[in-house]
Amino acid sequence: MPVTEPGGVFVTGTGTEVGKTVVAAVLAHTLAAQGHRVAVFKPAVTGLDEQPADGPISGAPGDISAHRPLADHELLRLAAGSGQSDEEIAPYRYAPPASPHLAAAMAGEEIDPARLLETARIAADGVDALVCEGVGGLLVPLAGRAPPGMREELDPAYLVRDLAVDLGYPLVIAASPGLGTINHTLLTVESARSAGLEIATVVLTPWPEQPTEVEQSNLETIASLGQVEVRTLPRLDLSAPSTWPELSW
Repeated sequence: MPVTEPGGVFVTGTGTEVGKTVVAAVLAHTLAAQGHRVAVFKPAVTGLDEQPADGPISGAPGDISAHRPLADHELLRLAAGSGQSDEEIAPYRYAPPASPHLAAAMAGEEIDPARLLETARIAADGVDALVCEGVGGLLVPLAGRAPPGMREELDPAYLVRDLAVDLGYPLVIAASPGLGTINHTLLTVESARSAGLEIATVVLTPWPEQPTEVEQSNLETIASLGQVEVRTLPRLDLSAPSTWPELSW
């Protein structure tokens, strides 16, 4: 269903590796295919040292073919057909696969919430829609204090949920369809609503062609207990966006 006045959306997840980037990319690509001007934003990208450096990627908007796997911000940019720079999409980018506040501390930095909000504001200026993707889940810390030598735990001060509240966009929650997702998803729904966030939809992905009884029950249970719309997204070929289904909120 086309979105006539998209505005913005914030994609979060029930944890890591649950399809947030794929969901955000499909949302962005759907809007771009409908003729909307789309920008993308992700507060921080970590784990870049897990990206194999075996060749350049194509920089052509809409072209998701590559010689190496795309980092999250690269996939978002290409899915949206955006000309944004890495800095304009993800102002903080780190090599270690760690929580953003820890990855920043390891680099001798601290993530500045004001910079995140300003980057998102600039990205949203002059476009029809801004698709934001969070990091991990809602309670992942973005900014924290690192004690000298980092021999103790960081003191988190600004969470992904805080950023979502400050941006004010409705949430799309990416979740796994399998065992355990009921608890994870309903906890995320509860956490979002306790902060006054609007939940547009939950997306279960990758949804199999022939869902099991457990997976179908998970969908129905999340919808019923969470009082939320639940959609599905199949496993996608990320190199062929023309084959992606439409997804909106």
